[in-house]
Amino acid sequence: MIGFLFFPSATEAQCAMCRAVLESEASGTAAEGINNGIVYLMAIPYILVAGVFYFVYRKMRS
Repeated sequence: MIGFLFFPSATEAQCAMCRAVLESEASGTAAEGINNGIVYLMAIPYILVAGVFYFVYRKMRS
């Protein structure tokens, strides 16, 4: 984690490498897989927070 703070160019390079690989692929299946993975990773925290709020709401109602 600390390495990302001291070497930000290394993290940007990885991003550019992934982007170049995904853009160079003709079929686009890898890009679709990456996008699905990002959506999955984004959805999990929202689902967990919604569940916590639901249980708190239910506890406050009773």
